Amino acid sequence: MFKAYIFDLDGTLADTVESIAYVANTVLGEFGYRPLPTEKFYNYCGEGGRKLMERCLRDCKDDQLAHLDEGERRYTEVFAQNPLYRVVPYEGMIETLDALKRRDIRLAVCTNKPHQAAVETVEGIFGRGYFDGIQGQCDSVRRKPAPDGPLAMARLFGVSPEECVYVGDTWTDMQTGKAAGMYTVGVLWGFRTRKELEENHADRIISHPKELLNIL
Repeated sequence: MFKAYIFDLDGTLADTVESIAYVANTVLGEFGYRPLPTEKFYNYCGEGGRKLMERCLRDCKDDQLAHLDEGERRYTEVFAQNPLYRVVPYEGMIETLDALKRRDIRLAVCTNKPHQAAVETVEGIFGRGYFDGIQGQCDSVRRKPAPDGPLAMARLFGVSPEECVYVGDTWTDMQTGKAAGMYTVGVLWGFRTRKELEENHADRIISHPKELLNIL
């Protein structure tokens, strides 16, 4: 039986695409660039703020990436000012998490969001202490798809990777879970497609949070 569920944040626990688009477009505006359509961010996010800003700048024809370092710094700063802007948990997510907690399943979040922003976002949505562990991007933990974050959560809980389920919506998440030696669940309510999840060998693909309760 699985003892821990480790979740991605953006596109898995919560719909954050409008928040991400708002922050990135705010930064682009500071550099004199036009805002990008929100729809583009479904494919631009998932690999951390620096990669996100790189894609945005290239879209704005800044092929030399002259603003990349400043863009990454400002993205982190602007996000920290209001990490809950237009962020909502997916329908059925809180009820599913509550049911897992009643089964004594440990719950964690591993995301490529900056760590402090990740903590503030998760605690702002679900409450302080709701999750047993939160790991965002920081200097001491390589960003996904490196398995550092999920493995750190497994150690924190005193469980083996084989006793963990890793849940996410992108190729990055599936590769992260596989690299950690965990059972991977791809979700279809997030930012990417079934095809992407299948190509990255998700052990299971689900279309509603409540299906997590059927994974034993």
